[in-house]
Formats: sequence, C-alpha cells, structure tokens
Amino acid sequence: METPVRFSSCRGVAFEVKPHADPFAIVTTPTQQDPSNSKRFWPLATSRVFPSSIQRSPSSHFCDLDLYEDDIHEEETYDVEKQNFHDQDQPSKPASSRKNESRLSVILLDQGLFTVYKRLFMVCLTLNITGLVVAATGHFPYARNRAALFSIGNILALTLCRSEAFLRVVFWLSVKILGRSWVPLFLKTATTSLLQSLGGIHSGCGVSSIAWLVYALVLTLKDRDNTSPEIIAVSSAILGLLCLSSLAAFPLVRHLHHNVFERSHRFAGWMALCLLWAFIMLTISYDPKTKSYSNEIGSRLIKSQEFWLTVTITILIIMPWLTVRRVPVKVSTASGHASIIKFEGGIKAGILGRISPSPLSEWHAFGIISDGKKEHMMLAGAVGDFTKSLVSDPPTHLWVRQVHFASLPYLVNMYGRVLLVATGSGICVFLSFLLQPCKADVCLLWVAKGVEQNYGKEIKEMVSRHPRDQVIIHDTGVLGRPNVSELSVSSAKNWGAEVVIVTSNPEGSRDVVNACKAAGIAAFGPIWDS
Repeated sequence: METPVRFSSCRGVAFEVKPHADPFAIVTTPTQQDPSNSKRFWPLATSRVFPSSIQRSPSSHFCDLDLYEDDIHEEETYDVEKQNFHDQDQPSKPASSRKNESRLSVILLDQGLFTVYKRLFMVCLTLNITGLVVAATGHFPYARNRAALFSIGNILALTLCRSEAFLRVVFWLSVKILGRSWVPLFLKTATTSLLQSLGGIHSGCGVSSIAWLVYALVLTLKDRDNTSPEIIAVSSAILGLLCLSSLAAFPLVRHLHHNVFERSHRFAGWMALCLLWAFIMLTISYDPKTKSYSNEIGSRLIKSQEFWLTVTITILIIMPWLTVRRVPVKVSTASGHASIIKFEGGIKAGILGRISPSPLSEWHAFGIISDGKKEHMMLAGAVGDFTKSLVSDPPTHLWVRQVHFASLPYLVNMYGRVLLVATGSGICVFLSFLLQPCKADVCLLWVAKGVEQNYGKEIKEMVSRHPRDQVIIHDTGVLGRPNVSELSVSSAKNWGAEVVIVTSNPEGSRDVVNACKAAGIAAFGPIWDS
C-alpha cells in the first residue's frame, strides 16, 4: 500500500492523497473496452440519478476540506484537508497510460507559470526591490533612513492578507458592491482571482520584509558607533526567525513536512513579534549621544510610525485567539469513512470554520453546512489522524474559533448563475447554498460514491429534496467514474452558468477549471495557497 502524501497551503488548505495514475479515469474491464473509442467513459445520459437502493461497501474517496495549515491555512484555505478521488472497488488505470506526474508539479506548475498568485508575488517583490535599490543608491533618503519601517510595513501587509477578520470584511464588501446584475462579468471574475490569490501578496511581502531588514541591519552595522549591541542582537534574531519562517513555507518543505511548516510559521512568528516589540522599545529609548537608554519614551512612542504599525500587527494576530472557545459537539458517523460534527448556532452560506483538539498545536478548517437557523455542522472525511480519531473516538468537546472566515465559496453570491462542482465530502462547502436563500441561482454537481452509506441519511435528504436539474448526483459506486471535466462543461452549458466553482483534489480541480476555460466558461478551484 502506498503511503499517503500530505500537501498543505498557507491558508490551511491541505491535501492528503494516495498517489495513483488518474483520479478521474474510468477503468473498464476488457469485455467492456471499445478499442475504437477512447479510454474514458462518460455516462452523461444517466448522471441525474440518485441511487440509494444498491448496497455496496463504503469507500473513502473524499475531497475533504480540512482548512487550509493554520497560519494563515485557505489558510486559507482554504486548514483544508483533501483526499484523492479514489475508488477502492475498481483497479486504478495503469500508470503507463498516463504521464507520470509529480503531485507537487500538479499543484505548483500545472496551474501555470503566470498565475495571478505568481504575478502578485512578482509585483510585490519588484516594487520592494526597486525601492530598495533606489534607497541604496541615495535617491530615496526617507527609505534609507527608515529601512526598518519598510520591513515592518511589509509584515503588516502580509498579516492583513491572512487576517480572517479583515478578509471577512473584504469579501463581504466585494459581494455587496459587485454582486449586482449590471456589474460586468470580467470585473467579478478578476476580483475573484485577486481575492483567491492574496497568498501571492503574503509571500511577496514576506520575502520583501527580509530584504528590507537585511538592508537596515547592514546600515546599522556600518554605523554601529551610534547604536547598541542589544539593538543589533535583537534585529539579527528577528531576521533569523523571519528566514526560518520563510524557509519552512517553501513549497517543497511545506507540502512534504506540513507539521514542520505549521509549527515553525506559528511559533517563529510569535517570537518575531515579541522581539519586534523589544526592538521598538530599544530603538526609541536609546540615546546615541549618551549611549544609554531613557525611561521617558511616552511621547516618542506615540510619534513613532514603527510603533503604530506594530500595534496594528499585534491586534490582527491576537484577535482570532481572543475568540477561541471550548464548545460541546455532537459527532456521528454513517460509516468508518466520514463523520458529521454538529455545533450550536446558524452560519451564513459560504463560510468556513476552524476546529482543534489542541489549540496550540493544530487547527483544521472545514466547510460549514447550515440552514442559517439553530445549528451548523461540518462533514469530515476520515483521511488524516485527526479526522480518523473523530470516527474512532468521537469527542464531546472541541476548540473552535468563533470568528469564521470567508473563502472562494463565499463569492458565489457575486454572480447570477453558478455551477458548483464537488467530489466526495467537498460537498460540505456548497450544501448551505441549497439550504439557505441564495442570491445566485446555483446548480450542484456532486460526484461521490455510496452517498447514503458514506455520508449518512441526513446528507442524502439535504440534496434529494431539490429538483434534478438543480442537483446532479453521480454515484460512482453505481455509474462508475465519470469524466468530471466533460460532465462539468455540459452541466454548465445546460444551466447557463456564468461561472463554475469546483472543490476537488489538485488534479481534478485543475482539469475541471481548464476544461471550462477552454469552453469559454469562467471557472475557479482551490489553488495550492488559496
């Protein structure tokens, strides 16, 4: 058996997958194979079927949202945990029939070398490097004299890009302003791309903050007679922590050693913030003439730009932790492959939430299912240690963050007609749009196996109460694996969708998005650092 490989994004979007040849390929027996036809089979004519009477053994091919790493984990991700779309009852397609792709290349390279994420990263880095060069050549004296301020400014920018409270407001304003029929579609899709790719600004500002701090430290060392050893030591320590945090966030490290990334990013960031406060106090109180520290720093502190930027950063970081609570939960399971976690209180559609068994060590974020009234629930496929423990040893209480956050699904209400495509338990981020009044006309395409067996009667009833032209369910246990890309394009055209939003594994999301774009339909799916 192949060992699952865990991938994660900075927003909490994590993928835990079992590598195999092709997640969406249809495997047929030799007697079913048509040598004159392609190797894929697409039972489109029978896709609008909700089979429940045929009993088959449950499967675990889930697309689980265990949002995004906490950083920032979407994510946050979109911490989102996804398992590969994998049918245990059918053999996988031979690897020789398909290009042997690296999972990392699918997540990072196959999405394109000039994605919005990478363009935002380059824009931030280019602007900062340009300013740095101009300052170093003496044409920008303000930046030369306040290099540390520019480093702190970049830290503030990257913190804003990962602040769930701030982004909740940004997403709300975007839907409120752009969610009107007269707003051009290209403006809506451009905004969606930007909001989904804010991780590019986060990463670009992170690298830039290191560059500015290096420059500030070099200038300080050249003028060490007018500074103190303590200031130099604290600056060097901050630089080391920022470098450690950035190296841990390097894609290869982050996806292959997720726990290293998550803990390094969190604790190195906290330590750097504490040292930043020490740096602010030391630099403001130090008098280079007397080479001593002054106790009267109140007026200097208030006038310091660095101080106010650091205050803002501190508030943004502390805010989510002030809402952490240990709450009672009800955990049920229809099979050993997924659990349903119920909480008190209704939640708006498109919102995601974080839960944890131990708040200082790990956080997992999931899509929220709610009718907006008395309760909400999370659907967690048993694909990781934490989600498996929910099935084997259901807890009575869990830690939650009461500030829920918005991600890509929240932007559904920006559009008029939308096709939502989900595989496995990725359905959890979309179900609320069927249970609550929705500004957009949505059509749901769900590809899963053993709906009632794996997800329970409650989930089945939620989707079965809607018209067949609005909810399309393809049970792979009965109909086999479809060509999800073609099925999505066909469904989008039939529905007249302005945009398609997909939640699947990396390969599946990529294929659906590319197929829709090739057909002239705007499409979005989770990116590696969404």
